[in-house]
Amino acid sequence: MSERMLTVSDINVYYGAIHAIKNVSFEVNEGEVVALIGANGAGKSTTLKTMSGLLRSQTGTIEFLGQNIMHMPADKLVAAGLAHVPEGRRVFAQMSVEENLEMGAFTRPNSEIEPGLERVYAHFPRLKERRRQVAGTLSGGEQQMLAMGRALMSSPKLLMLDEPSMGLAPILIEQIFDIVRELHAAGTTILLVEQNAQMALSIASRAYVMETGKITLSGTGDELLHNDEVRKAYLGG
Repeated sequence: MSERMLTVSDINVYYGAIHAIKNVSFEVNEGEVVALIGANGAGKSTTLKTMSGLLRSQTGTIEFLGQNIMHMPADKLVAAGLAHVPEGRRVFAQMSVEENLEMGAFTRPNSEIEPGLERVYAHFPRLKERRRQVAGTLSGGEQQMLAMGRALMSSPKLLMLDEPSMGLAPILIEQIFDIVRELHAAGTTILLVEQNAQMALSIASRAYVMETGKITLSGTGDELLHNDEVRKAYLGG
């Protein structure tokens, strides 16, 4: 049986008077791809920000590898093995590709930087070609690859991806999801937030549907892919 990696229990998150996340609970086991799907504004990104210490829940617990991380600073979470690729990429636009990647290894010993770069370049050959290029001049797809590569430089145990397909052409979406499959096959556990429900469910071990800050459905990726309610709401069927 796989080890429980992340356990989220009864979290509630507010933006001022707005109750954004309502009694949300879910789990991620080692070796899984777990997807959070739902419409824009459902609370998916807010959930990830709460996992990574950027927002705080007023209730409940968040346990990562058996440790309560509710009040752990974001940099300590990275060092513990939790990496977050934010919505919109957020690369360091004035720095080179390689400098961005090196920033991702700020919690790692210097001896791990070069091997880390080689691993990232093996997954993202295009980044190796552009290693000296200023990150802000990359295409949207290349910036998404860079953001994912930067997260991988921290040697994460759990990689959290927030809307990796956002704003990309269909051919680039296919490339990004191929890379997600590669990372999973190589042993990376992934928590995926994605509006493209078809793509997310096709690779998910398990998935949760979020609506207006609540989890309303859960099941295997295949179960939700063929669920009539999910197909009608998110898959155009």
